[in-house]
Amino acid sequence: MRRAAFLMILCFALIALPSQAGLFDDIKKGIGSVAPQAGPDDSQVVGGLKEALTIGTGNAVNLVSLKDGYFTNQAIKILMPEKIQKVADVLGKVGYQKQVDEFILSMNRAAEKAAPQAKSIFLSAIREMSFEDAKKILNGGDTAATEFFKGKTGGKLSEAFKPIISSSMDEVGATRSYKEMMGKYTALPFMKAESLDLDQYVTNKSLDGLFFMVGQEEKKIRTDPAARVTDLLKTVFGGK
Repeated sequence: MRRAAFLMILCFALIALPSQAGLFDDIKKGIGSVAPQAGPDDSQVVGGLKEALTIGTGNAVNLVSLKDGYFTNQAIKILMPEKIQKVADVLGKVGYQKQVDEFILSMNRAAEKAAPQAKSIFLSAIREMSFEDAKKILNGGDTAATEFFKGKTGGKLSEAFKPIISSSMDEVGATRSYKEMMGKYTALPFMKAESLDLDQYVTNKSLDGLFFMVGQEEKKIRTDPAARVTDLLKTVFGGK
């Protein structure tokens, strides 16, 4: 696509989305107020997006990889599986709340341990991003890039996370805590519990939390000039 045609399409797309603020307003100003040759060219636009996504995904992975990265973040904390919530409620009432709390903590610790594996998978998706992918993300909603990552990396992340989650669950005591908790529950009169793939549950919740944090980082870069921390981001997205 010729540069002039791309800029025209980009202008129309941005004008058609008046609710988008921050990043898109800055780009519209840059395109509309100066001669075309003064603005960022196609390679800079794509490069700027890739740089933004590298920074955003890196920040998200670093945050959830910290101790308590999941556990103290109420937006992504891994809670008791719904299937065995009744188990937790009953055990809490009969004096086993400590074991319930330890089980919840251990699930979150396993997620925190697995999270660093996401960084290389995200970077690979960013390197493979096409010009068309970049345009869709640029013209999309506040979490368009996050949705792109879900589609491109969700399966690979699940495959990478699950064995690490399984191993981590053993190391941090989640599996032991789960078995002890279920054993105490089924030892009570007339109590039965549903079966649960605990590793898959924690894997799924880990990825839900990770993508939530990626979305939060994406929103910052789109709307907050202070989040554009490199010269290329400031050139492409506008900087104040």
